[in-house]
Amino acid sequence: MSDPPPEACAADHCITCNDDGVPMTVLRLDAGAGLAECTDAEGGRSAVETALVDPVCEGDRILVHAGVAIASLPAEVGA
Repeated sequence: MSDPPPEACAADHCITCNDDGVPMTVLRLDAGAGLAECTDAEGGRSAVETALVDPVCEGDRILVHAGVAIASLPAEVGA
């Protein structure tokens, strides 16, 4: 008999999807494709699907999970 499979989710993060949302800032939009080029706090860039949070504008802050914007974030204080 084999060991049971590990739990899919631990207390902190889901091992399937890592359950992390990353705050990002929109740099450029490709409205026709529904994508935005975004940057995170460390300067990493990603293409992000924006349909769930439309409309999105350059400079907006969004929460991104698995390449998809899942929420709009308030503007940073002092920004």
